[in-house]
Amino acid sequence: MALLRCCFEPPELPEFFDSFVQKCTDPSCCCGCCSALRPRYKRLVDNIFPVNPEDGLVKSNMEKLTFYSLSSPDKLDRIGEYLYQKATKDINRKRYKLAEIAMEAMDLLLQACHAQTTLNLFVESFLRMVQKLLEDNNPNLKIMATNSFVKFANINEDTPSYHRRYDFFISKFSSMCHSEGKDLRDSLRLAGIKGLQGVIRKTVSDDLVENIWAAQHMEKIVPSLLFNMQFCVNVMFVKKNLLASGDLTPVEDATNVTPPALAEEVLRELVGRASFGHIRSVLKPLLTHLDRHELWVPNTFAIHTFRIVMISIQPQYSYTVVETLMQHLDNNFKSSPKTRTSLAVVLSKIIAIAAGESVGPSALDIINNLLTHLRTSVSTTTEITAEESQYQEALINALGEFANHHPDYQKIEIMLFIMNTVPDPSKKSKGDQMLQNILLKSLLKVGTQYSTVSFEKAFPASFLQPLLKMARAPHDPTRLIVMQIFQALLDRHQNDQVLSSVSVKQYPALSQEPPSRSDIIFTHKHGAHIMQALIDSMALSERVDALSASYNTAALLIVEMSSSETVQEFLLFILGIQEVANTVETLGAVHKCNLHAISIALLVLISRVSGINNLLDYAQKIVDARREEATYFLPPLLESKKVASKSLNLSLPHLAIDKLALGECLQNAGMDAQRLNTGAPYTLNQTDHPGHRHSWVESVSSHLTQRNSSADLTVYNGDVDSVSSSPGVCKKILAPEFNFDAMKRALAEPTEAAKREQRERQMQIVRTFREGEFDDLVRRTEPKHDLIQNRLNELFNSLAVERQISQSDSKVAQLQGSSEKPIYETNFPELFYY
Repeated sequence: MALLRCCFEPPELPEFFDSFVQKCTDPSCCCGCCSALRPRYKRLVDNIFPVNPEDGLVKSNMEKLTFYSLSSPDKLDRIGEYLYQKATKDINRKRYKLAEIAMEAMDLLLQACHAQTTLNLFVESFLRMVQKLLEDNNPNLKIMATNSFVKFANINEDTPSYHRRYDFFISKFSSMCHSEGKDLRDSLRLAGIKGLQGVIRKTVSDDLVENIWAAQHMEKIVPSLLFNMQFCVNVMFVKKNLLASGDLTPVEDATNVTPPALAEEVLRELVGRASFGHIRSVLKPLLTHLDRHELWVPNTFAIHTFRIVMISIQPQYSYTVVETLMQHLDNNFKSSPKTRTSLAVVLSKIIAIAAGESVGPSALDIINNLLTHLRTSVSTTTEITAEESQYQEALINALGEFANHHPDYQKIEIMLFIMNTVPDPSKKSKGDQMLQNILLKSLLKVGTQYSTVSFEKAFPASFLQPLLKMARAPHDPTRLIVMQIFQALLDRHQNDQVLSSVSVKQYPALSQEPPSRSDIIFTHKHGAHIMQALIDSMALSERVDALSASYNTAALLIVEMSSSETVQEFLLFILGIQEVANTVETLGAVHKCNLHAISIALLVLISRVSGINNLLDYAQKIVDARREEATYFLPPLLESKKVASKSLNLSLPHLAIDKLALGECLQNAGMDAQRLNTGAPYTLNQTDHPGHRHSWVESVSSHLTQRNSSADLTVYNGDVDSVSSSPGVCKKILAPEFNFDAMKRALAEPTEAAKREQRERQMQIVRTFREGEFDDLVRRTEPKHDLIQNRLNELFNSLAVERQISQSDSKVAQLQGSSEKPIYETNFPELFYY
């Protein structure tokens, strides 16, 4: 038996009699006898190899081997081991054709027997053969081995092998992705990318096998894919040009699979399969590769790569990419401005994709990080260079792109959050002013993305008050940005460009619609504060651009909020601008002329938008008079450097806007002019206009504070309570005569006598409840609807008097005695229940 042990094992002796004809073809066989001494599976394997290797696999014998493997699955592992031994000998002897035939046989057996329970043992031999072919320097063997591995990766195994490792394959396929040889370079790179794709598919879907997300694996896979994708952008542009010129058809483009395209597909698949805990494992080597190869400048490839990541990643994890990129920007704060600018541009390109999935704290967290980078950029530089300015603009654009993809209510929260981070305007240092401008530019970027519907929602009090404070800042660029913010939020009908220049001409392209009730209430409540801030801003600087910005804001305010209820307030505002020009001595002559020009331009504008012809005629008369005597009181605005102040005559009161004339114009148009006649124009540096109309909220609050804490229990006035509950409506007790004086007294505040009478009445009610008899209190608190019932009872009692007289005296006495009820039978009204 020792001589036979080289060809078969003792359990295989029953196969000895299967064949006596064929000769042993194994050169290492020491028996030298007939083929009957070899096991059947070895003879079947030997028969698939042709005499001439160029003829390829013997198909008929391969079918016999496949049938034998299916009928005897216990022999499958031995068949695989024997094929591996033969392929190893052929590779060592440089007989590559026979090695390819062995690999092909392995593939066919794997496809036919993948459902067998003993497949794991066969797979071990299969992977050893693939590894053997990959280790050889022959590129054809490497490509063939890779294709075989890809076929194996597409097979779903029922029972995973926990001890199987793919470290060698990851390393080998990654090295193939970097092939630089002249022969079959693209084919080897394609094979390497396909091999990595096979490893990803084989391991990422099963948590029990080797962890593909480990750092040592991702640091090989991701850079290999990016190395091939670096040419993708250039290839993409070339293809676009070829398609545009007609030299390349879409069909030809679809059939040619290039390494960059395949690498991009694999990267998409890898990112798409990553969970929340694994996405950083992909991003870290990606950022490292971009840093080492200096691919941030220019940033075309970086933008392309991160867009692929953002589109492929699961939507709920997109915020992680933005957060990781911001952390990388933190780590590169000492890098060149160009590198940081490129990083910020990449962030601005991808942040919009993540915005749709960011809500609540995550959205504000991104905004806070962007603002932190802006503050760091301002604080670390003494002078803003052109490159640093580009970096800041890139961050602001990123913030705007992020806010643009949020709903309007979140945009308001973002603007409020930014406003709270702006330094106080009282800080006049250069660094604080630079930071104010940068943060206000960020706020402006968000404001331009906001679509205003209601001014009450666009300007909450917590946002409007600090914004008005910044409108009075001493720094001109700061006020300009604040005016641009107001214009972005006020302009609902795209009139910004139409009203950008101060003019008394008509605006044919002006778009307007009547304001809503909520807008009118907002004007009554906050309009005076806004107009006061505009007057203060106009008086701070004589620069033409600053005055034009203030005029643009005021004009938009008039166009958007003009109505019969607000026109008097706007006229007082115009008179206030003229009053500042006439009374403030610190202003220059050119500055005063420009304020007069702004006031008449606003008067003409409000006359046209409100449709008051009398007011328009009056404004036109003033314009004509100024054209004859003082054209410098009309637009366009004057520049102090181009005009001599001594040549300007400011003492022309007959050319000024007259308050009484404005009131007459309103009265002739059938409108109320009391507010205009009794109110004082706006003045400079006034925190709150004393004569401005308070909001209905304040009216109701003051009315409620004037009401008594105790009411008269005998009288119930349901109309008073109903009216008092309506916003803005206060019930007044009118005098008997309805003349002008009586109505004027009714509208006035309560006199001291009325207040004293009210206090005495209240004290009388208190004394009544403290000192009065209980029966009296019960009588006074009885419901009034019982009065009819009492009258009916008295009527019925009077009809029964005759019967009561005929009765005996004893019964009369008894009835008189029974009419007095004991105290314990007295019924308590509900008012005294506890």
